[in-house]
Amino acid sequence: MALFVLAALRAGPLRFHQLRDAVDGISEKMLSQTLRTLDRDGLVTRTVEPTKPPQVTYALTPLGRQGASYLCDLIHWIGTNTPAILEAQQRYDAEE
Repeated sequence: MALFVLAALRAGPLRFHQLRDAVDGISEKMLSQTLRTLDRDGLVTRTVEPTKPPQVTYALTPLGRQGASYLCDLIHWIGTNTPAILEAQQRYDAEE
């Protein structure tokens, strides 16, 4: 799930509920755990606005932006090469 969160934050900072909506199928508990891990790893920053209730925004750090860039390149490569990958799988399965 962390990869999907990084990809979602690549467009810019998001609040918790925006991230939950952007990452299809992630539970609030899993998102919270993932964000905590990414914050600990130095890939995401957590900014709390002193309002009532507090507003929390998540954004990529420079290290997180670099990783997300590579990740999005990989996602694009997979999308572009999916037909060749599927064809290779079919050839392999036919030989088995």
